[in-house]
Amino acid sequence: MGRTADGQGAIFLSSTDFKLPDPMPVGLAKYTGFREMASGGTGRLRSCYDQITGRTIVVKTLQERFLLDETESRRLLREARVTAQLQHPNTVPVYEIGRDPVDGIYFTMKRVSGENLFQILKRVATQVPEAVAEFPIARRVGIVADAAQALMYAHARGVIHRDMKPENIWVGNFGEVLLLDWGVAKVWGQPDDMPLHPTIARQQEQVQELTMVGDRPGTPLYMSPEQVNANRAQVDERSDIFSLGVVLYETAALREPFRGRTIEETFDYIIYDTPPPPSKKNPDEGIPPAFDDVVMKAISKKPADRFQTMRQLLEALRDVEFASPSQEA
Repeated sequence: MGRTADGQGAIFLSSTDFKLPDPMPVGLAKYTGFREMASGGTGRLRSCYDQITGRTIVVKTLQERFLLDETESRRLLREARVTAQLQHPNTVPVYEIGRDPVDGIYFTMKRVSGENLFQILKRVATQVPEAVAEFPIARRVGIVADAAQALMYAHARGVIHRDMKPENIWVGNFGEVLLLDWGVAKVWGQPDDMPLHPTIARQQEQVQELTMVGDRPGTPLYMSPEQVNANRAQVDERSDIFSLGVVLYETAALREPFRGRTIEETFDYIIYDTPPPPSKKNPDEGIPPAFDDVVMKAISKKPADRFQTMRQLLEALRDVEFASPSQEA
């Protein structure tokens, strides 16, 4: 079967006019051809083929060692329902939620081929010609703005993402932008049954080096000061605004504003350090002062000094004008 640009099979009569299985399978028995995609934290992602609809989808389950953990099962079910209820063009559609006798709680989602924003930024930063041409700064910022639309919608529904980072922004082969991984999302009225952020718990066990070759610590670099300080009372939508500001900074400057040699040093920078604006870190990009203003306001230490809503941030971002590549030349 031919492959389309998004990695899915081309649609032929053979994929639309086949008979339904008899008897009809239930649960994960509906799916075949499981392939591992990613595994991290407590979850496991696999792609598989849906025998009923004739499409390739993604299924998320717990890793085997957590299958009997009631707390983790409850968290996975919460993530599934939060993702399913956030129906927005920049979120992933959930197809099914269920319980399998072998794999426990699971949910299935749309499979989108492409790459995450961090992979894009890495290629741009290393001057891969195709990436530089395809992703000028205006498009990179536009990708983050699309993800922010999903955050604005989530905030209106009473959900805080709490894990905003380039790895969680997915760019499909047809230009679609999706905000992924609502696994540590906070829902209004939900009692916290986990540390304010998993990184804080891990940091108590050991201080990890951030300077190893090829290392990408990820999450600690995007945490807000109130997350680092474990100030639960202040973790609201303005915490997501801070994290999005850090992502915007990296998107333009092609480097993180608060990276230290260790997690402890990174946390100190997040709490106390004010980095130079993105234009100073990447002077050759032609970053306009208005963009610097948006980013520096978003990453203000005090929540009251930031944009108070994601809508305010997006409105300010729309007023920023970037020079086209031809103008820069």
